[in-house]
Amino acid sequence: MGTLPVYRWRLAPDGYATRRQLRSQGLRPGGQDVAAQLLRPRRRRGPLVAYLYRVDLAKPVRPMTPGRWAALAKANAARRICPQCRTDAGYVIPASLGTCVPCTYPDPADSLRSA
Repeated sequence: MGTLPVYRWRLAPDGYATRRQLRSQGLRPGGQDVAAQLLRPRRRRGPLVAYLYRVDLAKPVRPMTPGRWAALAKANAARRICPQCRTDAGYVIPASLGTCVPCTYPDPADSLRSA
């Protein structure tokens, strides 16, 4: 395979789409190679690159099976459990904190009451 065609931001021809654009149409790349690149220039850093796929070669998104739904529910439930106090926080614990808010920022008044 030679070099990829490169298009400027918003100037890609019809028939090409990014992964997100394919997904919004209910499609997936389906194993095809990247067909082109899209470059968005930035002022002080290198350009942003988006990979484009051919829409005519895209395949429909695979439907969710009951097993996939169960695995997704289990994974999302695990993201709600605090690793320190092992309780369900009621929200997805931010990766920046790593623990639930009460474990990350304990209330100093609680420690004074128990002493």
